[in-house]
Amino acid sequence: MKEPAQEWLTQAVRQVEADPDAVHRLFPQAERRGGPGARRALLGALRGHHATIRGLYEAGDSGERLAILTVLHELDAEGTAVGLVEDALRTNDARLVAAALGPYGAAWLDDHSFRQGVLKCVFMSIPLAAVAELDRRFDAELARMLSDYAAELRAAGRPVPGDVLERI
Repeated sequence: MKEPAQEWLTQAVRQVEADPDAVHRLFPQAERRGGPGARRALLGALRGHHATIRGLYEAGDSGERLAILTVLHELDAEGTAVGLVEDALRTNDARLVAAALGPYGAAWLDDHSFRQGVLKCVFMSIPLAAVAELDRRFDAELARMLSDYAAELRAAGRPVPGDVLERI
């Protein structure tokens, strides 16, 4: 016999597969009713339904947005949802900013937006280890930006984060 959470999740995934719009009703209650990983499972059932995923993100709370950003690289192989990542980079929620620079953001953000996101991580004290593909995307312009920021910190008598020092 299945546990109640597993049963709920199994039924919810079936409903979303049959009718993607059902996710709007199920997604907000997924973690509470289906347990950890339930949002991921519902999002997996939406593979290819980019407009629905965008709608969930736009209507979602920060936890729901975080769930979407975390699995976006599994849901969208064309980069059509890069606007969600750009939106997350405009927030002041460190969890969303870090998730925005995960695998999907590393793959689809243009160079300027990626650099700005990395700099925002430094401003928000998000470790650079959270940035996916940083070694691959690191370039002379990002090095210059980080070096300039480090100089500003030193001039203000403030410490430069160790992960920034390692990069400049």
